[in-house]
Amino acid sequence: MSEMPRAKKRFGQNFLHDPGVIERLLKVINPLPTQTLVEIGPGLGALTGPLLSRCGQLDVVEIDPDVLPTLAQVCHGRGDLRVTQADALRVDYRQFRRDTRALRLVGNLPYNISSPLLFHLLGQAEAIDDMHFMLQKEVVDRICAAPGDDAYGRLTVSIAARAEAHALFTVGPGAFRPAPKVDSAIVRLRPRAPDFVIGNWVTFDRVVALAFGQRRKQLANALKPILSAAEIEACDIAAQERAERLAPADFARLAARVDQRGLTADRRQEK
Repeated sequence: MSEMPRAKKRFGQNFLHDPGVIERLLKVINPLPTQTLVEIGPGLGALTGPLLSRCGQLDVVEIDPDVLPTLAQVCHGRGDLRVTQADALRVDYRQFRRDTRALRLVGNLPYNISSPLLFHLLGQAEAIDDMHFMLQKEVVDRICAAPGDDAYGRLTVSIAARAEAHALFTVGPGAFRPAPKVDSAIVRLRPRAPDFVIGNWVTFDRVVALAFGQRRKQLANALKPILSAAEIEACDIAAQERAERLAPADFARLAARVDQRGLTADRRQEK
């Protein structure tokens, strides 16, 4: 095999190499030949090869052309590897559906694009069954936090309204080359509709953004551009409460109140 490509900072690459971590990943993903899997950011193929061996076919999305020869060598003879060389943030993942089965997505996501990529994928939720991603542990902590936790915030609420999230296990820096300066963690995300009503997603997301914009502010101050203290109280929420204490359903009620007033909660009305 030719010399291994080096990780590139501009792509946020940290190549997974630890066999024990790979085996744990395979166990929690449990890929089956009847399923349609897509791996984002396969890199040098440490996870790609075993996934392909189990599924027989696999789509991968990779931005770095320099890793493709190594990836092809690692996966040779294991099955049908279909490579899409592209920026993961610009891919329409619905194209990978070849029948009625929803997609299963996996990947070691670059830390620098993890949040926007998650929302890009959740925007295509109708095509996705589940997602298993390696992310910075701090991000996984934020995604899976409960109201009142220090990590609870805008990302928590925004994801909770769109998917069920579970932190699975932590991965130390030594599992990667080069080793990152932080711990990583595996999260399972399963897209689903919330168990509360969101009438307008734009309004909901704007209310969440405003509420957490200055998280130590009371709601009456943080939401002042779009809701009065009395209107917040009318939603059965104390105007003196802080955003970090509210459940996702509380934000949905606040957003509904904004829409009842005929407001759009866009930036123009906050000036």
